[in-house]
Amino acid sequence: MSSQFPPLTIGIVGAGIGGLAAAALCAQSGHRVTLAERFATPQPLGSGLVLQPVGLAVLETIGADARAFGASITQMLGHAGKRKILDVAYKPDAPGLAIHRASLFSLLWHAATAAGITLQTGAACIDAPLSKGKRLILRDNADPLGPFDLVIDASGAGSTLSPMQARPLSFGAVWGTVPWPTDTDLPRDQLTQRYQAARHMAGVLPIGQLPGNPTPHAAVFWSLPRAKLDDWPSQDLRQWKAEVTQLWPQMAPFLTTLRSPADLTPARYSHGTLRRPYGEALAFIGDSAHRASPQLGQGANMALLDAFALREALRLPLSEALPRYAQMRRWHVRAYQAMSAAFTPMYQSASTTLPLLRDHLLAPMATLWPINRMLTALVSGTMLPAVAGMHWPQTAGQQQPAR
Repeated sequence: MSSQFPPLTIGIVGAGIGGLAAAALCAQSGHRVTLAERFATPQPLGSGLVLQPVGLAVLETIGADARAFGASITQMLGHAGKRKILDVAYKPDAPGLAIHRASLFSLLWHAATAAGITLQTGAACIDAPLSKGKRLILRDNADPLGPFDLVIDASGAGSTLSPMQARPLSFGAVWGTVPWPTDTDLPRDQLTQRYQAARHMAGVLPIGQLPGNPTPHAAVFWSLPRAKLDDWPSQDLRQWKAEVTQLWPQMAPFLTTLRSPADLTPARYSHGTLRRPYGEALAFIGDSAHRASPQLGQGANMALLDAFALREALRLPLSEALPRYAQMRRWHVRAYQAMSAAFTPMYQSASTTLPLLRDHLLAPMATLWPINRMLTALVSGTMLPAVAGMHWPQTAGQQQPAR
């Protein structure tokens, strides 16, 4: 389906994963795109993440080959003591891909700038008022941008434009990036985790190489109650390493290059979903539209899918395109938000009952057919059609959106 309508002037707020993906896709489709970023030099925030097969298909549509930088993930495996709690395998011909945010940022940044976007940096967006059917982007201590036919809010959980009232989650995590040690037997194609009830979760995620550095790396993470994240900068790191190693001795080699609490970044999570992710000449994507725990590994995936769905919807007149965008993503987003809300407390909470339910009921059931197949679809992002009404043909087991 090709558009019969003139190109739009589009302002995008935020140069994160969703914003860069939307900028590249919309500019490649012929729209005139201005990307507004609050940092003087756009940069990624965070450590590693997992891209699911449907998200990888969006990157392929953009022309960003992430597989050369990341680590192919074939399995997610977690233990509590000697008991196997999590064991989810991807389809052999459609693995996930773990990658550092800096590597993904670099790929999307190159694609967006190559598509001819205009970049405006160094000032935070404070509002996007509507005037005569178009929107301006008002910035702190800087000239306004626009007017635009459409403003896309991709500014994430700190958005000043989104009306979402998200619920803070009681647990977050600290994340760090470390070289992959030579003295470990952990596989490089597997997300590995250890749990102590739901109070503690330690994890190692292979993430491939960083921009300009071919050394294999890993993302390490450790869950903490939200209140303790505020005290993280004063944490005694030797005491913390001892606590992690006591829970999971195999993680010790991954901690040797961490010298201070500043080497790990606290991450706080919240949960919420906009019932209507658009307004007049305004669309919300990524964390501006829906937020959840990263337990299912869908955050980047959802942002990429939002950007793709919005680009496809913009083949229609703008008055029809935004409701169409919401319709295309509605049930996929709602289903994954519901699953995240249900599963997260079993792995990250102060509950004593939910971990028992997880260990003694859900974990044994997860090994049975067809539940194991359903879990594979869940983590792959294919539990429901990712973009309703779109044809995603199969290519070597990899679901890809039609160009």
